[in-house]
Amino acid sequence: MITTTAIPMLMTANKTPATPRRRAAKPAAATNKSGKRVETSFSEPSAAGDQNVLSESEAAALYRLMTWLSPSFPVGAFSYSSGIEWAVEAGDIVDAASLRDWLGAMLAEGSGFCDGVFLVHAHRAASSRGVIALGNIAELAAAFVPSRERQLETSAQGRAFIDIARAAWNCDGLDRLISDCNGTIVYPVAVGLVSAAHAIPLARTLHGFLHALASNWISAGARLVPLGQTDSQRVLALLEPVVAATARRALTATLDDLGSATFRADLASMRHETQYTRLFRS
Repeated sequence: MITTTAIPMLMTANKTPATPRRRAAKPAAATNKSGKRVETSFSEPSAAGDQNVLSESEAAALYRLMTWLSPSFPVGAFSYSSGIEWAVEAGDIVDAASLRDWLGAMLAEGSGFCDGVFLVHAHRAASSRGVIALGNIAELAAAFVPSRERQLETSAQGRAFIDIARAAWNCDGLDRLISDCNGTIVYPVAVGLVSAAHAIPLARTLHGFLHALASNWISAGARLVPLGQTDSQRVLALLEPVVAATARRALTATLDDLGSATFRADLASMRHETQYTRLFRS
């Protein structure tokens, strides 16, 4: 016999309850400095592994990319403006909006896209151990810059990147890849071949490189216009879709697709050579 007890808005029965289902672990509780309880979320790894935990190789790749493409990595990027200094002097760049337009064009249709293509092909040639291909790519990339100052900029940064990689991040096969280039190694080729030697995925390397490129340009513009930190971050945020679109194009582009449509930016890098007052080397 089952006895039922009626309670307003609630019905309960004195039958033996079924075995409750196992519940997920609740967040652990902690206390802050004032003694108030706060919830700390955590997840238990499943039998297949926790997808939120990087593998050893993924963690190493991320760590190295963040280091190599950080503004603190000593390749001397802060010394160069890629012609932005002349553009500010000439009145082409006067505020955050005009800086964003200038850099968006450089990324999508100028040196940003071209450098991305060279990085992609250098990475693939290094990954496949294509000696002739890698040497040809390095030679073409070194000859592709439009001015003497841009040549100085990209070759100096490439040389610094290679030297530091050899000294602090050397790995099997890196020295052979460097010798396969048989000459000047410009910055995007250096990043491509070093990341390939460390087995770092191409797409992540390319996105990191283009982000670092945009960040360096914005840093130069912020000092020259000048801009505040918030405006600088707004410009970087607005360039996010441009970086993503440029990376997608570069990943599928051939060397025959190389080309620049930023004639004013190329002129800026040439005219900077004779600019009377300069803070930057390009």
